[in-house]
Amino acid sequence: MVGQPNEGWGRLGVPAGSAGAAEDGDLRHSDGPWLRAAGGADQLVTHLGPVKSELAAAHQGLIAGAGALSALAELSTVRASWERRVEVARRECGSLAGNLRAVVQGQAETNEAVKSGFDRVKTLSGGGAR
Repeated sequence: MVGQPNEGWGRLGVPAGSAGAAEDGDLRHSDGPWLRAAGGADQLVTHLGPVKSELAAAHQGLIAGAGALSALAELSTVRASWERRVEVARRECGSLAGNLRAVVQGQAETNEAVKSGFDRVKTLSGGGAR
């Protein structure tokens, strides 16, 4: 399930209260929570997908059964408002999913850059000169 407290940290061996410091002194993080959140946002996009057609079908049935009620114009306005809101929510969730995946990619690139930087320092200092 998306959003479980401390999810992903236990398998990294991070002691409670250590703010991400592993026993070997390395800072650890997991991309799992980011990817699960992105998956949840994708699920919302999928779940909201058929809403517009469902609203249209319900509205058609309402029009057929309501005849000449004056409230139909107001119902059409409400329906259009909900269709816009659902579409905005779908776009936002889609954007959020992409942004969350970009965080994972950014973390991986940063980790590699930092590791490479430390590896260069180790190589330079390992040559005997201190």
